Amino acid sequence: MVRRRLVVLAGALGWRAVAAESSSHATPQAPLRFGVLPIGGAVESRDKWAPLLNDMSRALRRPVAALSVTSYESLEQAIQRNEVDLALLSAKMALDAVSRQRMNVLAQVKRHSGEADHRAVLLVRKTGPLDNLEALLARPEQWRLARGDSRSVSGFILPQVQLFLPHRIEMETRFRGEVIGTHQVTALAVANGDADVATNNTTDFERFRQQFPVEADRLQVIWRSAPTPPAQIVVRQGVPVAVQKKAQVFLVRYGQGTGPRADSEREALKSLRAAFGYVAASNEALLPAAHLEYQLARQSALNARWVNEAAREARLQRVESQYAEQVAALRNSAR
Repeated sequence: MVRRRLVVLAGALGWRAVAAESSSHATPQAPLRFGVLPIGGAVESRDKWAPLLNDMSRALRRPVAALSVTSYESLEQAIQRNEVDLALLSAKMALDAVSRQRMNVLAQVKRHSGEADHRAVLLVRKTGPLDNLEALLARPEQWRLARGDSRSVSGFILPQVQLFLPHRIEMETRFRGEVIGTHQVTALAVANGDADVATNNTTDFERFRQQFPVEADRLQVIWRSAPTPPAQIVVRQGVPVAVQKKAQVFLVRYGQGTGPRADSEREALKSLRAAFGYVAASNEALLPAAHLEYQLARQSALNARWVNEAAREARLQRVESQYAEQVAALRNSAR
């Protein structure tokens, strides 16, 4: 019996499928398609995920293909086209995928009680014209902003909800200019003088320090948010239940053992910003993300201009009812 391993590259978007060892006479299985958010660039993200997905392929005895893209929007569109079976998503994107795209939460990044909190931050240059939060809030139209996609929790939602909207500042309209990109892109924009302030997060900024020490030394943090909701791994409802369960067991056990293999797995997890691994989860894990979305919608309604108070109140009532429906749906689907 001949045994082999097959590697297949697919397309400019970064598909890579790795087949588990199998008989040369076996009927080939369609790969499970795993979507990942960009870490730096698409190629870098795909390479960082390769060890875990190779191990998943062997555990599930079927190929697993990585879809690594350059933006949140590209990954969301792939999910909408039903081209993704599993994905690691920000809490906001996971909420949208569960609410609108027939996906369920399978696991989430594990947080440890002793781990430093993962928080959104604002970065400015140490020697730039903007060096404190008060100046930023006083005249936002004077400054150039580098921020994350509107689906990014730390790159957009938390700064908007916890800082800017309470000061009646809309991130999309109040700044002199903006750069939208990954956390690496936003940090570089400020470090190189292409923007005055950037949204980022503590985890990605630490990674940035390691990759770009000279540029990182030019930057300082002027604001930190409350801890962010963890990222989620979601699965398409159409994936066979048996495969879903195997994938969940694999994720929960990954990096938790002893010996050389477990040590290698833990190194893979560290590179994926998941040093403690993953914990099994259900759709109820998205309740914190739903509350953030509710806060964003409510504050936006309060800050908006309305023809009269009745129109404002009607919008606020819709926000309340939609939030209640979403919470009920998440709890019911988790049972």
